[in-house]
Amino acid sequence: MYIGDVGERGLHHLVYEVVDNSVDEAMAGRATQIDVTIHSNNSLTVLDNGSGIPVGPHSTVPGMDTLDVVMTKLHAGGKFESNAYKVSGGLHGVGVTCVNALSEWLKVEVYRDGKVWAQRYEKGNPTGIVSAIGETHRRGTKITFRPDFGIFEAKEFSFETLSGRLRELAFLNAGLTITIEDERTGKKHEFLFRDGIREFVRYLNKNRVALLDPPISLYGELETERGVATVDIALQWNDGYDEKVFAFANNIHNHEGGTHLIGFKTALTRTVNNYGTKNNLFKDLKEEVPSGDDMREGLAAVVALRLPGASFEGQTKTKLSNSEAKTMVETMLNDKLGAWLEENPPLAKRICSKVAEAARARIAARKARDTVRRKGALDGASLPGKLADCQSRHPAESELFLVEGDSAGGSAKQGRDRRTQAILPLRGKILNVEKARFDKMLGSAEIATMITALGTGIGPEEFDIEKTRYHKIVIMTDADVDGSHIRTLLLTFFFRQMPSVVEKGYLYIAQPPLYRIQKGKKESYLKDQAAMDEWLLAHGTAKAKLIAGESGDTVGTAIAGEDLKKLAQDALNYRALLEGADRRRDKRIIDGAIQVGDLDVSLLKDHAHLKEQPEKIFHRAQKLYPDLEVKAAKIERDVEHDCDALVFQTHVAGALRETRLDFDYLSGAEWGELSELHANVAEIGVGPYRLETEGGEQEVDDVFEAVDILKKAASAGQTIQRYKGLGEMNPEQLWETTMDPSKRTLLQVRVDDTVEADEIFSILMGDAVDLRREFIEKHALDAQHLDI
Repeated sequence: MYIGDVGERGLHHLVYEVVDNSVDEAMAGRATQIDVTIHSNNSLTVLDNGSGIPVGPHSTVPGMDTLDVVMTKLHAGGKFESNAYKVSGGLHGVGVTCVNALSEWLKVEVYRDGKVWAQRYEKGNPTGIVSAIGETHRRGTKITFRPDFGIFEAKEFSFETLSGRLRELAFLNAGLTITIEDERTGKKHEFLFRDGIREFVRYLNKNRVALLDPPISLYGELETERGVATVDIALQWNDGYDEKVFAFANNIHNHEGGTHLIGFKTALTRTVNNYGTKNNLFKDLKEEVPSGDDMREGLAAVVALRLPGASFEGQTKTKLSNSEAKTMVETMLNDKLGAWLEENPPLAKRICSKVAEAARARIAARKARDTVRRKGALDGASLPGKLADCQSRHPAESELFLVEGDSAGGSAKQGRDRRTQAILPLRGKILNVEKARFDKMLGSAEIATMITALGTGIGPEEFDIEKTRYHKIVIMTDADVDGSHIRTLLLTFFFRQMPSVVEKGYLYIAQPPLYRIQKGKKESYLKDQAAMDEWLLAHGTAKAKLIAGESGDTVGTAIAGEDLKKLAQDALNYRALLEGADRRRDKRIIDGAIQVGDLDVSLLKDHAHLKEQPEKIFHRAQKLYPDLEVKAAKIERDVEHDCDALVFQTHVAGALRETRLDFDYLSGAEWGELSELHANVAEIGVGPYRLETEGGEQEVDDVFEAVDILKKAASAGQTIQRYKGLGEMNPEQLWETTMDPSKRTLLQVRVDDTVEADEIFSILMGDAVDLRREFIEKHALDAQHLDI
């Protein structure tokens, strides 16, 4: 398996392989923009404005088009045949061939030599011949693919994961524009950083006070046997305490570091220590020498290496192994950082003062650290008294619940499985570690108790994830504002002080039920709004009938039971997808076009019959939405696909909006899914319908009205309570709903985009009030289910 695994990492590597080909075009000076789009059916498109994959007969493979060779034969791409790219960033060197082989289907459009060339593949095999389908003035390549989810365990692309990788690529390739849009949610990012990695460190520090600006920028080149290698380093200290150093080789983020990172850390420590000692800037420390951790406290840095013939440990290239990389980085940093410090004495003194302050804090923290140092990892000899430990001494099966308050802690202690579940009640809100130095943090009783219970130790000199006593650490707080705050404080602690706990997948958030439904003595608990909708739909349709086609003596068709439930679910899904489409187009036009039922890609090529469509769609849409105002409806020529496109201009909230129904949209995922859902709903026939429920019968105009009535009927006679506090539950209820491994729901805490997560923690938990206010104002309307 060339992409590493069949989980989330492997799924996203498919995207990286395609994007890296486009980045290679940019590195060779042939592309300036890359656009990535996640579609509603979890297919994905990558479009660039590079030179386009070559087409035409292949020079060494008789009878095959070059495009087919590139897409189906390993090592056939340009980067393997010539020195077109000095340094290639492909993660595994198999590129789109691998992506094609692991896709249910893949479509390619090449814009080259004034023509649009197209091909489609299924399970890696071409379905026809490469052919020109239209004319164009642009150049580039567009690849759309849907992974084979029979192979991959992961079923969805993560917008956050992809955004993190694309942001890094934009930082590493100054002047390259990269966009990503998620049609499922409407989220969109555009990345363009003209100052490259210097802008990267500014971005990392943007919510803090920088000690110096602009960042220190160091660059060097070295001739090697395989070509020119380059080292690009940017670094900038801030007034914070955490270290953020990112290492890259050939555009690949080396999460586990490697030889270039070792060289950076070694040279940084030696160079700053030499300067500070020579200029008596560390004299207050007496015989104590600042450590590497002292040097990197509050440091944001990026080390970007471009090395021909780079070699990595492991399939996913997370650690660089070239020995010469350490020497290159070390030599360059020693020389150029040393010169910078000599040339900038005031700034150099500021840096050394920051380092000295970190060293003094480290010395002061030694005594505090002794109070939380773990002794006897699994014998419980020095465990805190408030911890109700589990009987098991096997971390893999042991769970620690961090519970808000003594009341809920008492219920949890009584309701737990004593063999594998430990309970640690936390009193009040713990210290915000975003604003606290290390020594002050260790003075917090609640944090000290938590560290002792976990058994890992704390701090860069002592923390050891292998000593953790529990492989599931579960945050269990109330579903109110205080509970959310406590949860956020705990997440801040783990993200800043124990990131390995998150990286290993040990941190979870308990999901107490959001709703309790009671009728008489019978109680049901529902975990979230989706479960509530499912419950209402199931109970609403259980004893109902929807009858269509009645007219005079004609007996109608009745739908009930599971068939009615499926019909209702399809109607809800259609409505939800239509709302999503409204972010980019006018949903009223799309709804009208879908319900007319004639429009598809083939009709776009039939100009005579297409002329009837604008009026049909307009009349249908206006009947559905009487307030619809259409300013213009016209047909435009799409020369790239040798067909026409329908273009509507409508008024939405006083603004003019354009909705294009063209080849790309009608052949895309959203239109296909909407058409399928509407066809399912339309099978019942046209309304009005007769709806029979336990409360009687009534006439409804359409299926959507029937669904709303059924959901309302399901809640009749039920007491529906939105659930808030863990303390409201008795031990049996807490076990049954939140702690029983066979029934509970846990959310695993992951960091898909480290840079964005760092930014959010800095904004929400840091000192910058204006940034926090701006964030809250921007996202206030997104908040749901607030208990205030």
